[in-house]
Parts: sequence; C-alpha cells; structure tokens
Amino acid sequence: MLRFLGFGCPYGARRLAAAVSHRRSRVRTRTRVRIRLMLGFAPAAPPPSPRPASKAEPDKGFPMRIVAYVANSGSGTASSFDVRLERPVTTTTVGSGPTGVGAAPDGSHVYVANGLSDSVTFIETTSHKAVATVPVGSYPFSAFPSRDGSQVFAANWGSDNVSVIDTASRKVIATPAVGELPHSVATLPDGTTLVTNSGTNNVTVLSKAHEPVAQIPVGDFPSGIVATVKGDRVYVANTGSGSISAIDPVTRKVVATWPVGKAPLGLGVSPDGRRLYAADSGADSLLVIDTATGGVLSQVPVGKTPQGVAVSPGGSRVWVTNEDSDSVSVIDPTLTKVRVTLRTGHNPEGIAISPR
Repeated sequence: MLRFLGFGCPYGARRLAAAVSHRRSRVRTRTRVRIRLMLGFAPAAPPPSPRPASKAEPDKGFPMRIVAYVANSGSGTASSFDVRLERPVTTTTVGSGPTGVGAAPDGSHVYVANGLSDSVTFIETTSHKAVATVPVGSYPFSAFPSRDGSQVFAANWGSDNVSVIDTASRKVIATPAVGELPHSVATLPDGTTLVTNSGTNNVTVLSKAHEPVAQIPVGDFPSGIVATVKGDRVYVANTGSGSISAIDPVTRKVVATWPVGKAPLGLGVSPDGRRLYAADSGADSLLVIDTATGGVLSQVPVGKTPQGVAVSPGGSRVWVTNEDSDSVSVIDPTLTKVRVTLRTGHNPEGIAISPR
C-alpha cells in the first residue's frame, strides 16, 4: 500500500484517490505496519501491560470535566476516559472506520471522522452520546475545530478536499480543494487553517474565508500537524522522511527541519510551547522534543505502532494511542515514563482531550 500513498508515486491525484477509494477498508490498518517493515524498523522495549477496561463507571463523588476520546478504527467506536482518574468511562458507537478526533474549545462536544462512512459524528461530552452525523467527502481522516468552535474541518483523504462544517447547523458550508491525500488539520487564532497533504508533500493554508492561499513544501508523507496555543508555530510530522518541519505561520515558510525518530506521526505540544511530543510509529515510542533546538530530550517506550497524541490542558499528562496494541498509554512528561496503559477498542488511532 505504500506505493499508493505518495512515496514517489507516479500516479496523479485522481488515480490516487481512486486507489484509496477502492482499497479504503485496508488503507489505514496496513499503511503504518508496511512503513515499518519496508524501512526496517525494530520495535522498542515492551510497554507495561494494559489495564483492562472492566470498571467503566466514572467517580460519582466528583464531576468529570476533562475527558479523553479515542477513535477505534477497527471497531467503529470511540472510547472515553476520565483524564483526572485515568480510568475508562464508556464506549460510544460512531461510524465505520473512525480515525481522527477533535474536541470543541468549550468542551461540549467531540468530533469523530468516520473514514469508511464518509461522515463526521458529533458526540455530546456530558452524556457521551452521538447526537449528529454529518456527511462529508471521501474517506475523511481527521475532524478538527476552529479556535472559536464555530466550525469543524474534515480532511477528506479520498477526495483531496476539506469539508467545513458549521457546528450550529451541523451542515457543510464549504468544500475547498487542497493537495493530494489530505491527512490532518491545525487551526490558528486568526481563523487560518493548515492541512497536511500526504500525497503532495506539502501543507495547504486556507484563509478565514476557506480559500487556499498558500502551499508550503515540507518532507515526505506529512501526516500529523499541531499548532501552539498562541499560534506562533506550527509543527508537521514528516512520516516518510523521519523528520519534523517547524513553520512560521506569518511568513508561511519552514524555519527548521529536525531529523527525529524513524516515522513520526501524531503530534502534541505543551501549553507553554516549549515541548513537542511525537508518536514515533517506527520505534514504538513517544519522543519528547525541545522546540528551541529540535533536540530529542527523551524517548519513552509505549505500545505497538503509536498513532495519536493528546496533551492534557495543564500539560501534566500526554496520552498516546497504540494502534496494534489496542491501548492508550498515559505518560508523565516530567518523569518521561508511562504511568498507566489502558485498554481501548480495536486499532485506536486519533485522540482528543476536552479542554475543560
């Protein structure tokens, strides 16, 4: 499958999209494993055994305000966890092949991109129930909100565009074209949106009016993307290059490229912007990176084929999904070790933590 996903592929955008559509049920679960095999990656030390999700009731003595949601692409569900207690809450049925997750700024909802259903599910975080399903483009890989919460951006891997959803009406209001095989989305305080394009090795910049205004070249197979809280830096994981690109959103240029890890994928950033966290899917580890120098400060072994990364609001915990271990690792970034490993559904990928 690696040949179809942009590593020197001679096919054009339409043939790439057709190939993805034809074999869509196998793209996500096979791609990461084949990347590792083709590039000769060896697994890191095994993580702690996952804690079973047998007791899934929240603590009734205190209100649960911060929740982590994990998209289980192999089971069509989203697992939720109490971030404070580090324990499972419940499982919500969503669409088929869910991959990306985004959390509303006010914490009221999370949004799940259903890759095999061509839709985005809205989950209300108090009840943990799916309250709406919005049809979008072909194979949406990620669903991420604007900073003001008024819109959600679904990167449609199979149709080379982005569906802009109005969160009030829960309808698509725009569908701007981007590059080939759009993967993930980051949004900025000024209303700008950035989208990684795995097939064309670049990042599309969308204006507040959802118009493509720039294409920023990055490394091979760009996947994960994250912006700082202030919006003064954007980081892109170049999975095929084993590197991370740092982008200045004002100049819309890459200001640094850091060779880190074997196949960095999901990204998270600390609230103060001083630390970047990258899931190295090729080494089964979480990389802790100094954003001032690009140096790797530590490498924390997690589960097999880590995918998504989410940072708790205060920055005291980093959560990492492990696709081939059916688990999520909870890490203390100050001690750089796994605190606990929790069971998820099958093939967990995206993760988001409600901000409050």
